[in-house]
Amino acid sequence: MIIPENKRLTIREWAEEDRPREKMLKKGVSALSDAELLAILIGSGNKSETAVELSKRILKGCDNNLNQLAQLNIPELCKLFKGIGEAKAITIKAALEIGKRRKTNEVLERKSIGSSIDLFELFEPFLIDLPHEEFWVAYLNGAHKIIDVKRLTQGGMQQTIVDIPMLLRGALEKSAICIAVAHNHPSGQNRASHEDEMMTLHIKSGCEAIGIQLLDHIIIARGSYYSFVDEGKI
Repeated sequence: MIIPENKRLTIREWAEEDRPREKMLKKGVSALSDAELLAILIGSGNKSETAVELSKRILKGCDNNLNQLAQLNIPELCKLFKGIGEAKAITIKAALEIGKRRKTNEVLERKSIGSSIDLFELFEPFLIDLPHEEFWVAYLNGAHKIIDVKRLTQGGMQQTIVDIPMLLRGALEKSAICIAVAHNHPSGQNRASHEDEMMTLHIKSGCEAIGIQLLDHIIIARGSYYSFVDEGKI
C-alpha cells in the first residue's frame, strides 16, 4: 500500500517494534525513551498528534526534564498541552509521585546516614518539586539509622518559619540521638541566606541544650544542595 506523503500514521499503523507497548514487551522497559513511557501513560494523542508526538511536545515544553514536568500541577498540564485533559493529567501526576515515593523508600532502607550526599538523597524527593518552602527533619538513632522523617512547616516562596521547640520535642519523643534538617529554595539559589545561618545556629544551640547532635542542615536547590557541615558552618 502506498501512503500519501501528507497522511500521518497512527501508532497502530507503525511497525510493531516501534509501538511503545509492543516495544516494552519485546525489549523491556529500559529500551523505551521518556516520551514513549509517557505515551503509554496517556494512552492517546489528539487529532493532530499521536500519543508519542504529544509526549515529546510535553517533554520539550519542560526542557526534557522530568523534574520540571513534576512541578506542573493538574490545571497547568491541561492548559499548556492540547490533548491533555484532567484524567491524563492525573495519570501523569500519579506516575511521577510513585517514582518519587520509590526513591524515598530506597533511601529509607539504607542502614545509616554517613554524609551530606546521603541526606540530599533522603530529602530531595520530598522537596525537589515544590513551588514553596518547606522545612523537614530526620530523626536518627546513635548508629545514624533513620527513625522517622517528617515535615515540620510549610511557608511561601521566600521563607518558612521553624518552630524549634516543636522540633526538639519531636526528637525527645522519638528518643533520637541526633537529627538532620533540610529545607528547599524554590528559586534554585544554592547558598544559605543570613536567615538560614541564624536559624541553623538556633537549632544547634537547642540541640546542645538537650544533648542531641545536629548532623547537618541541607538546602535543596533544584537538583543541587548546600550543606552547612561541608561549608564548615556547623
